[in-house]
Amino acid sequence: MTWRILVKGGRQAAVATMLLSLYAAHASAVINGLTGNAFSFTAKPGYISGGDGLSLYIWGYANGGGVAQYSGPTLILEQGVQVTVELTNELPEACSIVFPGQTGVTATGGVPGLLTREAPPDGITVVTYTFTPDEPGTYHYHSGTHPDLQVEMGLVGAVVVRPTGFDPGNPRAYAHADSAYDHEYLFLLTEMDLDVHRLVELGLTDQVDSTTFHPVYWFINGRNSPDTMLMANTPWLPSQPYNCMPRMHPGERLLMRIIGGGRDLHPFHFHGNNATVIAKDGRLLESAPGAGADLAYSEFTIASVPGQTVDAVFEWTGAGLGWDIYGHAPDDPMEPNEYAPDHGKPIPVTLPEQQEFTGGGSYSGSPYLGTMGDIPPGQGGLNVNAGYFYMWHSHNEVEMVNNDIFPGGMMTMLIIEPAGVPIP
Repeated sequence: MTWRILVKGGRQAAVATMLLSLYAAHASAVINGLTGNAFSFTAKPGYISGGDGLSLYIWGYANGGGVAQYSGPTLILEQGVQVTVELTNELPEACSIVFPGQTGVTATGGVPGLLTREAPPDGITVVTYTFTPDEPGTYHYHSGTHPDLQVEMGLVGAVVVRPTGFDPGNPRAYAHADSAYDHEYLFLLTEMDLDVHRLVELGLTDQVDSTTFHPVYWFINGRNSPDTMLMANTPWLPSQPYNCMPRMHPGERLLMRIIGGGRDLHPFHFHGNNATVIAKDGRLLESAPGAGADLAYSEFTIASVPGQTVDAVFEWTGAGLGWDIYGHAPDDPMEPNEYAPDHGKPIPVTLPEQQEFTGGGSYSGSPYLGTMGDIPPGQGGLNVNAGYFYMWHSHNEVEMVNNDIFPGGMMTMLIIEPAGVPIP
């Protein structure tokens, strides 16, 4: 909370209220996006808010006649169901959409382009893209026109294809049980060169030199930290509807859908445990069809490559900590999914007295999961469920800033919630 108070002054009370609401009752355990099989996009200019409060000019895909989004609307599709996406263009140059990983994409209308048919900058002409996603998984889309500029400006979005027979009560990312999960979260990773956006805003596109690319903002799902941790569809971020704040209970499987949406590699790091990479580019890592993710591997940092998608499963029980995360006595009953070898073990350090340390805003007053303790005046207050917070962020430390101001950028928090706390 100190971060936001320093950089956005008058917003601090509203942000505090939103964060408390988020931690207490809301998170997107199912990815936000547009469902169905017919979509209408408009490419248009707009503005977003950086995590430091600076207004940033972008080009974005809008849902119908809505505002330009950064990133573009997330499409949640069904395997084997034909999809149509219509595009009109209100930008000062032609643009288009390509769908990497999708086969048999056809385009009608508009004018010919290098990679696909393009929508001219008249706000009227419609280009229609049609395809049938034949494989489940995580994908993305972006402009196939002048991509060194237009993807940088914001013409990029995520695609999630559900497998045939998808069961929301027993979800799987792919057809095999190895891809089963309890919660899923999207991590569309992008970056922004502020000088490019300023030149384009001034109508000086011809002066943009992509060889001098120098990003100063880094995003997860179109937001910098700390805005990544606000609720989805926050009213004061109308062009940035998607958040990213993973939550889970001990013993659950959290599916990370990671997309390299920009032009830089972003090593995405997750504290708390390793994750198991089960798929890349919409294909399960299996040695033969039906074998399951037998080629999966464990990572503590995922090297998110531009244009690549990665699906990874994260699990956490407190294993390896060496002490009982609930503060049990040895004869106490076990909690659900508790790591049994540490049951009843005391913390192997002497905890300081309350007056000898400063707790952060997310400290519950206790080292134990699900237990609240005394908090000195002016400290804590955000961790209403007494969860454990782990920072998830780019391992390129320079990317944890907003225009060179730390902390910010490509960063969020995972919350391990105690059993019984709902995660919708």
